[in-house]
Amino acid sequence: MSSQRTINTQQASEAIGPYVQGVDLGNIVITSGQLPINPDTGIIPDNIIAQTRQSLENVKAIVEEAGLTVADIVKTTVFVKDLNDFSAVNASYESFFIEHHAPFPARSCVEVARLPKDAKIEIEAIAVRT
Repeated sequence: MSSQRTINTQQASEAIGPYVQGVDLGNIVITSGQLPINPDTGIIPDNIIAQTRQSLENVKAIVEEAGLTVADIVKTTVFVKDLNDFSAVNASYESFFIEHHAPFPARSCVEVARLPKDAKIEIEAIAVRT
């Protein structure tokens, strides 16, 4: 049986419910969905581009707390409030991975009716330790 370690970092926003920021299962790290909450200010940016970036920064902080990098992310799921924002989300998302010299992971993107704190986006990730 593999050991499971809870991941907790102040570099990402705190969980707003009965869940953890992420779990480290040894060879795989799974993050909870990350809202675009700035961990220093508690503020959600106004526009979808900044929200996408902040959600990804929060994912990055959790993955790094587990000792991995953005390049180790193999799958993301993007929950977006309005699929009309798809191209703006893609631009911010692409820029983030290019900036970190990381390959694009597999991804799902779905429109949802509503997100906590009325955010426009939430992103979760799976990273693999090789």
